[in-house]
Amino acid sequence: MCLFCKIVEKEIPSNLVMENDEFYAFHDINPKAPVHVLVIPKIHVDSFNELTGEMMKNMTSFIQEVALKTDIKEAGYRVITNVGDNGGQEVKHLHWHVLGGAKLKWGHFSDANAKDFF
Repeated sequence: MCLFCKIVEKEIPSNLVMENDEFYAFHDINPKAPVHVLVIPKIHVDSFNELTGEMMKNMTSFIQEVALKTDIKEAGYRVITNVGDNGGQEVKHLHWHVLGGAKLKWGHFSDANAKDFF
C-alpha cells in the first residue's frame, strides 16, 4: 500500500483540510507556500495518465472547495500535478498541489537554458 493510501486509511496521520467520499485534502509536510495542500483521490490512481474524465470533473469542484476553505480562492492560487519521474512525481499516487497565501514566483526553470535539454 502506498504512502497516500495509508494516509487515507488513517494508518499515517495527516493534517486534514477536508474530505468527502472520493477525495482527501491535507497540508503538505514540506510546504512551498503559506498554504500548501495536497488533494488526492481516496482510491489509488498512479498518476494523471490514469485519471478518468469523471474523476477529473469531481476533483475540480473539490479543489475549488479546498481553495475556498483555505481562504485563497479570491487572492489566487496554483494547482499542480507532477506526472512520472521526469515530471518530478515523488509519490506514485495521483495528487494535486494547491498552493497560495502569497504572491507565488515561478522558480522552476527560471534560470534554465532550453538548449540544455536537447
